[in-house]
Amino acid sequence: MPEMSHTKAAEAHEHAAEAHHAAAKSHKSGDHKAGLMAAESASKKTADASGCCGSALSASKKAAH
Repeated sequence: MPEMSHTKAAEAHEHAAEAHHAAAKSHKSGDHKAGLMAAESASKKTADASGCCGSALSASKKAAH
């Protein structure tokens, strides 16, 4: 079911975006240690979201054939 894969990918991207916003907020307030931790989390979540994207694309291609 491609729609489930796309929903999972969208949710993963939303979590990554939240982590990136947290990193930006921490850096802006001068808490660079927390910013670094949030940036590392954001990087991992972005990689996870990318993997979900690949799965969603594969599901779409399979459904289209």
